[in-house]
Amino acid sequence: MAHNRMDATRKWGTMAADEGTRKVAELLKEERIAVFTTTAPDGTLMSRPMAMQEVEFDGDLWFFAARDSRKVTHVTAHPQVNVATVGSGSWVSLTGTASVVDDLAKKKDLWNAVVEAWFPNGPEDPEVVLLRVDAASAEYWDSPGGRLATVISLAKAKVTGQPYDGGENERVDL
Repeated sequence: MAHNRMDATRKWGTMAADEGTRKVAELLKEERIAVFTTTAPDGTLMSRPMAMQEVEFDGDLWFFAARDSRKVTHVTAHPQVNVATVGSGSWVSLTGTASVVDDLAKKKDLWNAVVEAWFPNGPEDPEVVLLRVDAASAEYWDSPGGRLATVISLAKAKVTGQPYDGGENERVDL
């Protein structure tokens, strides 16, 4: 049986916002490092690992950054960003709009020992800012059972000649 792109595309759907936000929040709950992608002035996409701050996901993600960093310059000029995570059995890609936030109370609220390792002068340091990503949509792939279940499913696909279904794949408007 031939497996084509059209067949794979038909599997993915769109979830209701509330249900989708809960699912994305569940997948992000254990993740700490994300790949944060911005657009440079020349149009080049640039990605870097960044630590997500531990907050309950409600459509917003928070990151600390140096005020004079390239990522802050990029976000100021081109606020459209992508944030991606890879878990043991899931992958999440969020698109949204980033903004630079200079709010001392919020910095203190999110401050932790890991952030202090990068910014030893504390949250009062005027060179430390927050990047807030207001997520507009997300796409995720979730393989229930994690990596072992994925390996078994891949092996089953090879033995049976049937295409690997890839687990659950949804697009969510947030």
